[in-house]
Amino acid sequence: MSRTASLSAAALLVGLVAGPSVHPAAASAPPGPTAPAAAQISARHQDSGLAAAIAGLPDADATAALVRVGGREGVWRGSSGVHDLRSHRPADPDARFRAGSVTKVFTAAVALQLAAEGELDLDRSARSYLPDLIPASYGGVTVRQLLNHTHGIPAPDFPGTTVEEWYANRFQVHVPEDMVRSATSKKPEFGPGKRQHYLNIGYTIAGLIIERVTRDSYEDQVARRVLGPLGLCDTYFPGTNPRITGPHNHGYQRMRLDDGTTGLRDVTVWGTTDGWATGDIVSTTADLERFTQALFAGRVVRGPLLEEMFTLPEVTDFKSGEPAAYSVGLSMKVLGGREVWGKTGGRWGYNAAIASTRNGSRTLVYSVNSTDAKGQDMNKVAENIMVAAYGMP
Repeated sequence: MSRTASLSAAALLVGLVAGPSVHPAAASAPPGPTAPAAAQISARHQDSGLAAAIAGLPDADATAALVRVGGREGVWRGSSGVHDLRSHRPADPDARFRAGSVTKVFTAAVALQLAAEGELDLDRSARSYLPDLIPASYGGVTVRQLLNHTHGIPAPDFPGTTVEEWYANRFQVHVPEDMVRSATSKKPEFGPGKRQHYLNIGYTIAGLIIERVTRDSYEDQVARRVLGPLGLCDTYFPGTNPRITGPHNHGYQRMRLDDGTTGLRDVTVWGTTDGWATGDIVSTTADLERFTQALFAGRVVRGPLLEEMFTLPEVTDFKSGEPAAYSVGLSMKVLGGREVWGKTGGRWGYNAAIASTRNGSRTLVYSVNSTDAKGQDMNKVAENIMVAAYGMP
């Protein structure tokens, strides 16, 4: 498969590509054009709340933001911030970015298409598809439980415990099968279907099942079933290439720098093989908007299986004890008094999201170049965008 064939080439990158450091003084708002100077606002709809949500970038929370709102309730396009903190050029509104866990929606869509074709049974065990990889201790986990995070399989082990250590290991190549072996060598967190714990590992296994039943690569299946039919020409899987190809705005992460101070480091170049079918896709706001609108209109997953994406399991969250918030591929929040379904994603330097009301009347896609994209709390700029688009929780 393509990911295996390129392991040796990717290994050559280790230690050879390093992102430049930007110190706190250089990370402050630069002179010259910033948001909303680069904003593009549709004549059909102008939303001052959205403009305010992305105004004033770069700031402590983000260096750039790209936003698209669509649907029957109106259209808005906006971009803010800078392409990078050295040139201070305005952010490119058409830039590609790492969409992180938005990838899971593509994975779920392919799995549900295969289920509709009779090639995949959501109620069959994952072990029945991957008997050489899934041990008997996880024999009761079904494909549906992988997709709605009720499987109970813990996360695999990765080297490092701090962002600085993860940065040092950013070019390490992770093989999906090895991640599954690491995770399934541990005891279950809970019995299959008993609780919900949002983790990547279920979608890593789902990606491998897609490959097993189709005898094709996961990436090719997504391209053939989703990217090609929808014309998503700026969406791709990077594989072992740690760079974003094509136009893109730089991503930054606050961390300890080489001189011992804390500041922003350019983390645009960072391998994503730990994500694979769970979080490595690269896209644009235009492509993700087209995907979101097609998905909610029933043109990606057709028929009754689409309801799997809008059905929350009747269990509680493993950590909080609150009702489950994740379905197959999506999650749900009540904003402005109505249900909003979608998916957020985070890779170092980048936060992204797709969202829509159930009937598609108002869709939202954003990319925020967050300075702590994988922090415990939602990025402030991203949160303000979501509230401006849909209202308060």
